[in-house]
Amino acid sequence: MGCGQIVASRTVVNTLGPETIIINATGCLEVTTSQYPTSAWKTPWLHSLFANPSAVASGVLAALKHTKKKTRILVQAGDGSTFDIGFGTLSGMWTRGDDIIYVCYDNEIYANTGMQASGATPYGGSTSTTPGGKILDGHKKDMLAIALAHGLPYVAQTTSGFLDDIKAKVLKASQTKGPSYIQILSSCIPGWHIKVADSVKVAQLAALTGLYPSLEYINGKLVNVMPVTKPQIPVEEYLKYQSRFRHMIDNPKNKYLLDALQQLANDNIKKYNL
Repeated sequence: MGCGQIVASRTVVNTLGPETIIINATGCLEVTTSQYPTSAWKTPWLHSLFANPSAVASGVLAALKHTKKKTRILVQAGDGSTFDIGFGTLSGMWTRGDDIIYVCYDNEIYANTGMQASGATPYGGSTSTTPGGKILDGHKKDMLAIALAHGLPYVAQTTSGFLDDIKAKVLKASQTKGPSYIQILSSCIPGWHIKVADSVKVAQLAALTGLYPSLEYINGKLVNVMPVTKPQIPVEEYLKYQSRFRHMIDNPKNKYLLDALQQLANDNIKKYNL
């Protein structure tokens, strides 16, 4: 499969079709698909800064209102832009209720700039700025709760291991009036230190263990959740493929980190009745 973000993005864009204007924040997706003077995109595509894809999208929407064209607007950004650097403009776009689909490809690090920790990095995760997971103390930011607090009519989460699920959720977002937010856990081969052949399996295990549940909300109500595998798969089965969590498994002194992530999965299973 390869890079989870590339495959997930292809699924998103193919689902929306050519009548879509894409605003792409700086990040892996922008770098790998638009090296000057070439581009892999066959639809209108704009490159924004880390901090302002939502503001650019709102500007495009305002321009379209004058032309009276009914064209979808899609923002694509990584977790660094979404959870951190571009959070302010994203909140502004949601507060205005702009009719824009926002997709975050969440690989849980700043993969484009050196694998640094982001607001999406899991508790205890090892990155270039949190080696051995010893500095990063808090759990990742709950962007779904933040989106719901803004009153978004459609909020969803899935992983790059389930392309049909991505397609179904993008279709629902495209049929929703107002802002939509879809967060896709995207397996990252160099950042997670996984084998190419394990990219799909790892992304699937994230959801099937309950650690990163696939779900959706419509008008603030939880309407659909992908059940976890029964009997429950231990979170360690997901973590063991990734060197960024090796210190939790190889070192008994770090078992408390593993236990914390297992508890998070258990809490998710209870919360969402998985």
